[in-house]
Amino acid sequence: MIDLSTLALFALACLALTTTPGPDMLLIASRSITQGKGSGFATLAGIQVGTYCHALAAALGLSQLFLAVPLAYDVVRYAGAAYLLYLAWKAFRSSGTAFAPMTGLTRHPTGAVFRQGLLTNLLNPKMPLFVLALFPQFVRPEAGNVAVQIMVLATVLNLIGIVVNGVVILTASRLGRACAGAGRWRRAPQLLLGTVFTGLALKLALDGKR
Repeated sequence: MIDLSTLALFALACLALTTTPGPDMLLIASRSITQGKGSGFATLAGIQVGTYCHALAAALGLSQLFLAVPLAYDVVRYAGAAYLLYLAWKAFRSSGTAFAPMTGLTRHPTGAVFRQGLLTNLLNPKMPLFVLALFPQFVRPEAGNVAVQIMVLATVLNLIGIVVNGVVILTASRLGRACAGAGRWRRAPQLLLGTVFTGLALKLALDGKR
């Protein structure tokens, strides 16, 4: 089993990473603003399940496929960008009230939001490379089963992510309620969400560096 000092060092690294604004935090915050904290936590849950999937792939050696076959990386990258553009299109077409926190959950069930968070994470080819680059630094073959160690590290990352992104979700959902109460700002949340999806799609499609 991984010793406590290694876990503590990994936890510090995770804390630094999760508190740095990035695509996941931006997506979670925008979902919380547009549809409330329920959707924010559903998105976070989807992302974290995706993290487990990437960790499992790293444990099985599948993540190295992206390094060995650049075409596989590009296929996933463009598929992810296309999916994000589809979500952006749906967001821009939605009416102002559809994304208000009190009504958005009816139009967008928690399960659907969860799946979107999961697919967004799975279709980001940088995630398996991130896991492959970070996790092995804290894995010790002599400490036991490597796959188990990787999944333990993924759990630590997700637990810290719950705390950090939980604060983001609660703060963003309050901002969303404030926007919903102001008539002229009623379309702002879904426009924000559409813009976020578009920005993430462009970044994913244009950033070919690995």
